Order: sequence, then structure tokens, then C-alpha cells
Amino acid sequence: MASSPVSLNIGNTGFMLLCASLVMLMTPGLAFFYGGLVARKNVLSIMMQSFMSLGWTTVLWIAFGYSMCFGPDIHGFIGNPITYAFLNGVTLSTMFTGNTAGIPLVVHIAYQMMFAIITPALITGAFANRVTFKAYFWFLTAWLIFVYFPFVHMVWSPDGILAKWGVEDFAGGIVVHASAGFAALASVLYVGRRAVIENKPHNVPLIALGTGLLWFGWYGFNAGSELRVDAVTASAFLNTDIAASFAAVAWLLIEWGYGRQPKFVGLLTGAVAGLATITPAAGYVSPVTAIIIGIAAGLVCYYAVALKNRLGWDDALDVWGVHGVGGFLGIILLGVFGAAAWNPNGANGLLAGNPSFFVKQVTAAVVCSAYAFGFTYVMLWLINLITPVKVEREGEEQGLDIALHGEEAYPLGV
Repeated sequence: MASSPVSLNIGNTGFMLLCASLVMLMTPGLAFFYGGLVARKNVLSIMMQSFMSLGWTTVLWIAFGYSMCFGPDIHGFIGNPITYAFLNGVTLSTMFTGNTAGIPLVVHIAYQMMFAIITPALITGAFANRVTFKAYFWFLTAWLIFVYFPFVHMVWSPDGILAKWGVEDFAGGIVVHASAGFAALASVLYVGRRAVIENKPHNVPLIALGTGLLWFGWYGFNAGSELRVDAVTASAFLNTDIAASFAAVAWLLIEWGYGRQPKFVGLLTGAVAGLATITPAAGYVSPVTAIIIGIAAGLVCYYAVALKNRLGWDDALDVWGVHGVGGFLGIILLGVFGAAAWNPNGANGLLAGNPSFFVKQVTAAVVCSAYAFGFTYVMLWLINLITPVKVEREGEEQGLDIALHGEEAYPLGV
């Protein structure tokens, strides 16, 4: 991605800056979403983990992260971490040459940075209320370097091994959701159950606010992944809303049928499941297919969470069931429903007579999810040798806001 004769396109550049801003807003949205789901004594702790990713991930991204993701290829698995280290060689005239959209390289750097920020923040909901902040800091650093950055290169860099093989992931089914979701499951199994289990949300309006911000930001997440303004951008935008809406209603109806009452939190969780599931397919399928994907997301993710409860996994905020299973499902359904008619740069799926593409999608989903799970489990074991990962029982009982940070979201008497 050196300097190129591609000229600046003001419309595409403005659009991508807007999309980067929308994706940035998703991380505070996630903080509100998770903050409403936990007990009031742990609100600041879970929210701080998201905002910490806003800061520290940016530092790593500028230092070497972007270069590891999109720098010159090293054996198909990673980019050269030195090429763009601290934005070496990047000037006002350096253009992004991954397509002919005419956007400056600094815009691509900023947009992709927002993806890197939110991905590890998703995992924090799984081990909410029981992990030390120092361990989280080590976790955030190592997970980005050894999981996220390589996945981005393998899937989204033209020289990446999975990209060359023909695997597709429009906006992050593998790179973001499946990797984070299965890393979350590994975290749950390693860290173990909370000593003090409080699964009743302390603030449902806060969850609704977070969901609204996530849903709004997701248009930049999915539509922006076309990296330009065209018809595919518009279809990805529409597909995002369709899948979220149908998934939200599907989850609500299932839960209503079992519990005899329609639950607001269920409606909101279903919407997020639909958003995660459509992400890998948003720009590769038709709006009618988005309906199918949305309904499938509501059904499958609901029952994944039910399975998690039955097995006794203490995934506090259902990261595996919503993001892990949703992202995995989306990658598989793209292999089934992919339609070149809706994206000339995409591939036809199984129903269009291309079983080889379906096999590639399944293989990539399984291998990447397994790697994210295995590496995360081992990484936490290593971190625990350096600093305790799990908070002491007394800290859990007191609440992490006071025990770890000496702050309160709702001080008594104020």
C-alpha cells in the first residue's frame, strides 16, 4: 500500500470517516450494554474494560498493529510489523490501494483501528465480575497480537492465506465475532464460576441505550466494510437492519412462549445476535436471505444460551452464545446463501451450486474458532503465572468497582 496514482475521492473519503466514527461509538455502546447487565457494584469495572480498549488498542495499532494486519505478507499468516510501525512512510498523499475507492491510507488505518478496539472488548462480558484489571491488561495485549492481528491479515489482507484460498468474511464473522466468542468460552472455562452469581440486570434502560448505540454503529461496521459507496454498501446497510429486527422478534417470541411474558432484555439480546450473525454475510447476500439469517440467529443463539445455562458455564453476559455462535453461524450461512448476483466480488454458495465455497467457509470457521479458544486458554494460564487472573472472593462480594478501582457508580447519599 505505497503511494498510488489513485486520486482522492471526496465522497468515499467522507463516508469512510463517518463509518469509522460509527464503529468507534460501538465501544461506548458496548460499555453501556454490559454495564446495564451487571450488578450495580460492578458497573464501572466492566465499562472501564471497554474504554481501556479504546486507549490501549490504539497505542498498539499505531505502534505495529496495522502493519501486522496489512503490511507486506509473511507466509500468509501475518504482515510485516515494521513496515508501517508508528505510521512509518505514511503521508497525506499516501493512498489506500486495496481498491479503487480513492481514500487516503490514514482513513483505512482509522477505520480498521475501530474494529480492533471493539473485538477484545466483546470478550469482557464473559468473565465479568471476577477478573483482575492487571490480568485483563495482559489479556488485551496478548490477544490482539496473537489472535486478532493474524486473523485480520489472513482473512482481509489480499495476501492472507484464507483470503487467497477464497474464504469470505464481509465485516467480521470470523475476525471479530467467532474469534471473540470462542475466546470468551475459553475464558469462562479457565477462570471458572463466580463466587457471587448475580444474573439480574441492574439497569435495563442502560442496556437499551447500549443496544441502540451498537445497532446504530453497526451500519458503519457492515456498510462501511465495502470501503466505498455503491449498491453493495446500500444492500449491506439494509441487510443489517433486517437481520437485527427479525432476530429480535424471533428471540422475543421464543422466550415469550416459554416464560409467558415478553422480555425487553430478550428483545435487545436477540437484536445483537442478529447483528453479529449477519456481519460476515451483509454485503454478499440478498435482503430476503437476511430475513432467513435473522430468524436463524434468533433461534440458534437463544438455544445456544439455553445450552450454556444447562451445562453450567458461567458466561456472565452470554458472549459465546450471542457473538461466538452468531458469528460462526453467519459464516456457515454465507457458505449456503452467498450470491454473486448481490456482490460481483463475492462467491456463489451451496444453494447456487458451489459446494466448494461452503466447505471453505465451514473449515475456516472451525479452524479459526478452535485456535481462538485454544490460544486464549493457554494464554490465561500463562498470565496467571505472572499475576492472579481471578479476583479473591472478598473482592467479588464487595464488588470490583470498590475492590479494584476505589470508585462507585452510585455512591450512597449522592
